[in-house]
Amino acid sequence: MAVLARGVAAAILLFFMTAAGFAANKVIIILDASGSMWAQIDGKPKLEIARESLRTVLQSVPADDEIGFMAYGHREKGSCDDIQLIVPPQAGSASAITDAADSLKFLGKTPLTAAVKQAAEALKYTEDKATVVLITDGLETCGGDPCALGKELKASGVDFTADVVGFGLTADEGKQIACLAENTGGKYIQASDEKALQEALVETVAAPAPAPAPAPVPEPAPAPEPKAAEVDYNLIPQAFLKEGGEVPKIDVYYEVFKDDAKGASGDHVDSGYNVVKFHLAAGNYIVVASSGAAKAEQKVSLTADKATELALNLNAAQISIHARPAPGADVDRNAQISIAYPGGTSDSNYGEVKYVVPAGETKITVKLGAGEASETLQLVAGQVVDKDIVVGVGKAKANAFYTQGGEKAETDVSWKVYKAAKKLDGTRDQVTYAYGADSQFDLPPGDYVMGVDVQAVSTEQPFSVTVGQMTDVNVTLNAGVLAVDAPGADGFKIYEAKKNIQGERKQVTYAYGEKMQTTLAAGDYVLVTNFTTDKADKETPFTMKAGERTELKVE
Repeated sequence: MAVLARGVAAAILLFFMTAAGFAANKVIIILDASGSMWAQIDGKPKLEIARESLRTVLQSVPADDEIGFMAYGHREKGSCDDIQLIVPPQAGSASAITDAADSLKFLGKTPLTAAVKQAAEALKYTEDKATVVLITDGLETCGGDPCALGKELKASGVDFTADVVGFGLTADEGKQIACLAENTGGKYIQASDEKALQEALVETVAAPAPAPAPAPVPEPAPAPEPKAAEVDYNLIPQAFLKEGGEVPKIDVYYEVFKDDAKGASGDHVDSGYNVVKFHLAAGNYIVVASSGAAKAEQKVSLTADKATELALNLNAAQISIHARPAPGADVDRNAQISIAYPGGTSDSNYGEVKYVVPAGETKITVKLGAGEASETLQLVAGQVVDKDIVVGVGKAKANAFYTQGGEKAETDVSWKVYKAAKKLDGTRDQVTYAYGADSQFDLPPGDYVMGVDVQAVSTEQPFSVTVGQMTDVNVTLNAGVLAVDAPGADGFKIYEAKKNIQGERKQVTYAYGEKMQTTLAAGDYVLVTNFTTDKADKETPFTMKAGERTELKVE
């Protein structure tokens, strides 16, 4: 798995390089944050491989390169407009990009064509050299034409290149998006599995460079004075949860600073992740190790001829949290896990998380829909905790039907869930809401009322929720659909046919224009049509039948 992560990292880094091997001036990385990134390669979600690869690669990017970060599909499940430039192109953006990638949700669609176009425009590709790096594990799902876009950007750009990593795509799928890269003079690399990725890297990275022109033979230099042999690496740091304890099972980031008056905020010398070795000039340094929310630093003096192994004590514990809706249920990827540890909070965790926190009191809170569960842990240095947190919710799936067992309502359906018990003033507390057919709600056990509005129809239905079970809430509207066509009309008003004791009718709904369509409960009504001319308003009585469509033509 580590080889694959390093391979993906190398493929991304390759895209930062031009044919001559120099970093591009301005680059925007686009990361596919669609729901398919939860799929696994060798037991590890692709989204985690991508996050780790970005973190590793960005440490190697020259500090003056202007790197930006864009994602799509990370905020809404069904939207083709869910594209966001999270980090604008700027120098020194590595930490901002890795933080952004770590906080992404992966749940939406794949508007990759529109994303590449927006990234090119953000880079002002018609005025300056621009490079876009797209990392996608899926094909276009929003109607875009990546091949045509590639030609368009190449034709109108000053020096535009799009490079594409097909992460987990088949060969046939890769052909459908490779044209985006090829039409801009960029590269397409297929990283469908470990072997294929390695072959792609051998083909591109290990290609022989042109032989250099023979250099003149210099005069022999005088033999140097004998000196002590230098070691290949003179600093080998390693972080532990406690002195003599375990190494963290998540990434550890090491930074080396000069030991001067500025301390760890002074001159940055080098950095690396996990198992790392440094070759540094002899001198005094400060080494900082970070893992999750824990951090340790230590001073060290180095010489060129001796390897120093440095142990850093994080004084921390490692927790693995798995959020489950009910006992024995699978992890729910929609559950948010919040970790409040000494000195801070981490909220960007969903489903399950492995994290390192400073020793002390740590509160874990899991939220899933309207359900919430929390637990407070008193953690000591070196402790390793693997824990399920059960929210204790069931699911309710809501649909509305025009008649019992009849056709499902699909348009303009909105839901509100209320607690069943009424308050002293006769109202109920609203718990949550949603829109559309097949809406699902995670709810604590208990009694509720489901309210539904479908255009001019409103109704309610009580239901109960049991932990770990799905409840189908099928609401019968007892309604039909009315369609009105009235050429020259300015608008409509619909009233109940029956008058009250004052001789007035109750208005049900209204609309503007010459046509209208709405859902109405079964019963007798009067349609009042208003005309734009001097023509008098016209009343048309009609009857709605449940499950039927009624069409009225008003002349």
